[in-house]
Amino acid sequence: YFQFVQQWPPATCIRSTKPCSKHRSLPIFTIHGLWPSNYSNPKTPSNCNGSQFDAIKLSPRLRSKLKRSWPDVESGNDEGFWEGEWNKHGKCSEQTLNQMQYFERSHEMWIFHNITKILKNASIVPHPTKTWKYTDIVSAIKALTQTTPLLRCKRDPAQVKGQPQSQLLHEVVF
Repeated sequence: YFQFVQQWPPATCIRSTKPCSKHRSLPIFTIHGLWPSNYSNPKTPSNCNGSQFDAIKLSPRLRSKLKRSWPDVESGNDEGFWEGEWNKHGKCSEQTLNQMQYFERSHEMWIFHNITKILKNASIVPHPTKTWKYTDIVSAIKALTQTTPLLRCKRDPAQVKGQPQSQLLHEVVF
């Protein structure tokens, strides 16, 4: 099976050890990856042998789509990010999806599972002081996708001592 992972750029950049690119404040969920996995260890994406990334296989039209749905929010090197994701995860999918299909399918899934739109429709939008429960976010996503996502959160570095522990939504996994 595949894990389709979307990330929230502002939360992604909080954990980054290097300055993030211009996409750091992008107000939409973007693709982190499409990871072939296995039943023996479903939380760990597979790594395997297969063909290396070939940028020539991505049409100009697809590149344009991926720059919107799958930007490298950390370094801004979109093609380098795609290459890393393909070489680490995508090439494991070659029995099912070739490189072009892998990236096309990822973009299609991003459109179909538009987390930004789904949450906005449920009045769940980023806000400096408002918080939501994990279950509220999962319920909003499940109501429209009929799929229960896994949410990955991280500690809020701006957490005020003495206040209840809050976390930031970092990734949504299908």
